Order: sequence, then C-alpha cells, then structure tokens
Amino acid sequence: MSRKHPPGPPVWALPGLLKKLAVDRLAMMGDAAALGDAVRVNMGPKKLYIFNRPDLAKHVLADNADNYHKGIGLVQARRVLGDGLLTSDGEVWKTQRRAVQPAFKPGRITRQADAVAEEAVKLVALLRRHEGQGPVDVLHEVTGLTLGVLGRTLLDTDVSKYDSIAHAFEEVQDQAMLEMVTQGMTPGWLPFPAQARFRRARRELNRVADALVADRQERMAYGEPADDALSRIIIAAQSQEPHPDRVRQRLREELVTLLLAGHETTASTLGWVLHLLDTHPEVREEVRAEARNVLGDRTPEAGDLHKLVYTTKVIQEAMRLYPPVWVLPRVAQQDDEVGGYHVSKKADVLVCPYVMHRNPRLWEDPERFDPERFDPRHTAGRDRYAYIPFGAGPRFCIGSNLGMMEAVFVTALLTRDLELRGVRRGPAVAEAMLSLRLRGGLQMTVHPVR
Repeated sequence: MSRKHPPGPPVWALPGLLKKLAVDRLAMMGDAAALGDAVRVNMGPKKLYIFNRPDLAKHVLADNADNYHKGIGLVQARRVLGDGLLTSDGEVWKTQRRAVQPAFKPGRITRQADAVAEEAVKLVALLRRHEGQGPVDVLHEVTGLTLGVLGRTLLDTDVSKYDSIAHAFEEVQDQAMLEMVTQGMTPGWLPFPAQARFRRARRELNRVADALVADRQERMAYGEPADDALSRIIIAAQSQEPHPDRVRQRLREELVTLLLAGHETTASTLGWVLHLLDTHPEVREEVRAEARNVLGDRTPEAGDLHKLVYTTKVIQEAMRLYPPVWVLPRVAQQDDEVGGYHVSKKADVLVCPYVMHRNPRLWEDPERFDPERFDPRHTAGRDRYAYIPFGAGPRFCIGSNLGMMEAVFVTALLTRDLELRGVRRGPAVAEAMLSLRLRGGLQMTVHPVR
C-alpha cells in the first residue's frame, strides 16, 4: 500500500483555513480544492483528507464504502439527532434502511403524486393571498409544503397542526453545526443561550414524535394499512428492541431524523430554484410555457413528471450549483489507498459535491446557470460521479425520487400560476448547514401572471 500523502496547505495557512471551517465552510472547501484533487489537512493529531475528483469520490462512496463510516459533522450531530438513518452506521443503519425501503419504492412514490400535487395547489393558494401586499418569506412557506408532503406520503398523517417543527429544526441544525465546529467538545450543560434553545427544541421534537407515533399506533390497532415509513419504523422497533424505553427512544430518533432529512433538502432546493428563476427571467418563461403546454389548467399527475422535461433540467441545474447535500463526510475504518495516496485509519475524509459541481475541468463555465447542461446531448459521456447531489453508493439518498417529483410539480405550478419577484438586496448567500440553504430566507412579492 502506498505511503504517499496528498499535498496540503502550508503551516502558516492552517489557522485561516480552520477559521473558515467555523464561519465560511464553502470558502474553506474551495480553498482546499484549489490545492488539488486530493488534499490533506493536518489539524493537530487529526488528519482531514478532501477528494475533489469523480473517481476518488467513487472509491470512497461506492467501491470501498464499507471502510468509510459517517464522519465529521454527522458524528457530532449524533449528539443532537441520536442514531437515526442520517447518522447511524454499520448493521444499525442497514437494519433501519431495510425497514423503510419499501415505503420509498418507485411504484409507491408514483401513487403519492396526487398528494404532492394537492399540497402544491395549497401553496399556490396561500401565496396568492399575498398578491399586492408586501414581501413574504417564500422559503418559509415552501418549508411548510415539504413538511406537509412528507406527512402525507411517508407518515400517513397531517403534520400541519405541529407548526413548531420547522422552528425546532432550525435550532437543531444550529446546534449540529456548533458540534461540528467544536468537534463535540462543548459540554451540553453549559448555560449558553444556544444550548438552552436547543434543549427546548429537542423536547418539542420529542413531544411531536411521541404524538405522531401514538396516533399511528392507534390507527394501526384499528386495522389501517401499514405500508408507510412511520408504520414500518414502529413495527421494526417493536420487534427488535427488548425494552419499552429503548423502543420509545429509537422511535424518537428515527422519526425526528426522517422529519428533518425528509423536508429540509427539498425545501432548500426549491428555495434555490425560485431564486434562480427570479434572476433568470428567460428560464422562468420557458418553465411557464412548458407548464402551460403540458398541464393546461389542471394539476399535475404522475405521468406528467416525464413530460415536464425542461422543468426537470432546471431542478437538476439548481442542484448542481447548490446541491442539497453539499458535503459527504466519512471516517476511514482502516488504512486505505485512494488515487495512489495513503489514507490513514481514523482519518476524516470529505467529498464535497458543491466544489466538484463547480470544477472547471468537469463543467464548462461552471458558475453559470444553464439548464441545458442536462440535455441528453450534453450528459452523454459525463462521469457519473461528477454530479452527486443526492450522494452516491449504498447511502444514496433514499428519498431522491419523492424529492424530484415534489420539486418538479411545485416549480411548474408556482411558475405557471404566480409571478414571484425577489426583493433581496445584494447577492444570495449559501449557508452550509446540514443542507445548503439560503441565508436569511427568500423574501419575494407575489403578483398575478401577465
């Protein structure tokens, strides 16, 4: 096995790089990528490897995936989220994935198209009430939609009555990022305001999880079908955990993780799509024309997903520029060799889709928003691992099909029926949290379509 190490930043540059880890994670990843396709950063006793080339990403995420468990950020988030599907590893993760996988099968997701379309219609009606008034935070309203879709499609319940969920998750994400930056060394009992807010948020999420589980268990007892993700989580936990307290804790962890991962990434993607359509009116008009041509005045149906071709390309290009899963952190379980470079056991490894999607060696004029990149004429021959907005390998995002359907239907209906105009002063700023979101939300005014 090779003992050759990737290049790294000079010692004098390390403090600045570590500061950016706390205040501007995307800039830190960009600075590291500028050093090469493989970079090693020495952080005291810890070693951080960053790989920015498709074949190197493939090795870590797919070819030798068993050697790379969840890493920096997600390890620390375990203190926040517990052992849900997002943070667990090994046999625990495999068991959880098997339990919920049937709820995400393409056939079942296709049958949820009506629910997705109905929630999108509700969003249009909600925003229409703001016509002629002042700005509304469209990202906030879109987050409500994604929670509604998740509730109906994966939990078989209405989560709209739990209006505290979105705010609670904001506090959870803030704490997860603090844990990442401090490497989990900040004691949770310290009386910092952020710690107190997090504890309140976690109590609220546990309360919501307990209520959702109790409601679903009651309906299951009356013989309702149990093919949704929540029912499968309940059945698995009750059959595999010997102690009632452990069952309750496991249900909380898995459900809170499902709620967070199931709505946050799609909401972030839709926020960026609406921002990009606002700043590229020629693209917006083409999306509107396609929606009118395919849908007319009706709501989308399952078969329309493959007809909204240009809208799908817009979503794909938005996720290239602003991938919802902006970084894929791993920890090497054993020594390995990646692209001829030695990776030591217990080293942190990062694959960053945000940086790789902007690599000029992989993408022509990478900062430009151009949906035609995803025309079949241009995708032929492109390396599969040059574009990984949903991750890759065994841990490829389980909800990608539902997320794409949701993003395409919502984009088509909002663009067809409303004119949304941004009121942001200055450039949009990407905030690298558990997903890549718009800092400060998305303030827009609502107007009738001319």
